[in-house]
Amino acid sequence: MAHEFLIKDIAFQAGLSIATVDRVLNARSGVRKQTELRVRAAIRELEKQQSGVEIQGRKFGIDVIMEAPDRFTDAVRDAFESESLTFLPTIFRSRFHFAESMRPQDIVQLLDRVRLRGTDGVVLKAPDVPEISAAVARLEQSGIPVVTLVTDLPNAPRTAYAGADNRAAGETAAYLIGERFSGQPAMVLATLSSSRFRGEEEREIGFRRTLRNRYPSIGIVEISEGLGRDDATGALTAEALSNNPGINAVYSIGGGNRAVLAAFAAAGRACSIFVAHDLDAGNLEFLRNGQIHFILHHDLKADVRTAFRAILGKKSALTGQGVARLSAVEVITPYNIPALGR
Repeated sequence: MAHEFLIKDIAFQAGLSIATVDRVLNARSGVRKQTELRVRAAIRELEKQQSGVEIQGRKFGIDVIMEAPDRFTDAVRDAFESESLTFLPTIFRSRFHFAESMRPQDIVQLLDRVRLRGTDGVVLKAPDVPEISAAVARLEQSGIPVVTLVTDLPNAPRTAYAGADNRAAGETAAYLIGERFSGQPAMVLATLSSSRFRGEEEREIGFRRTLRNRYPSIGIVEISEGLGRDDATGALTAEALSNNPGINAVYSIGGGNRAVLAAFAAAGRACSIFVAHDLDAGNLEFLRNGQIHFILHHDLKADVRTAFRAILGKKSALTGQGVARLSAVEVITPYNIPALGR
């Protein structure tokens, strides 16, 4: 298996021991096919990261751990890979641990494994539960900075949070929907992927509070635990529409929008206004064809830069980094789509 990398670098990228990688590279017996594929994938990733750039700078290896749908983790991977180039000659080598659904105990086990193996930093999107906060504390006590991404763990001693002001995002969604109905009665379906994520909870709190204070004639029906996946989210939406004939608007806090729209179509129901988050390919398609009316967007690449700077600051590799600021929330319509989405 031809390569030009140190075994320890391949082992770090693959998440395997040096001994295991050595067995794979030397074609020794007793190696599972899946292990060999992981090593091959790690070498391809290292080749991609190198991209022919021979610049000697300080190197940082970080672990990005996320529970999120594939459409979001794909955007996260792209952001980390593109923004790492802006820090050259400092080199960030990211290893990604993504899953659409992970039990808290699995996340804790992964965090502890990363801590024991060693890393220069962890970027984490995970549920706000005590056992994960405790695992974050163990990382920080070991000198490993943890940056929460998109959704925070405020009770954990993390180094920084990189993301938008989620409560302000929920308030913005309430304003858009409330002004659309101009004091007329309405019923909004608010969809969360899971109530375990603090970021989604903050959006929902801001949304409810603003509707209650400014638009009391608008009611809310909430669904949760679809995890942003189309099958589960679609089933929950269909049930909500069946039980609540007055639903005529959507605030999608946690995704699964294709399934939500399909459930409205299957029920023969109209949606007067649909507000969603994130400029992924599916949402852009729905925005352009008028099925989604507004997308609340924040610059994920700016969040990644915040994460990199926080890790560098903790490692005393960056001076004058300043205080991290929350990402601005933009209201996107079909007429002001940023260049990244064209």
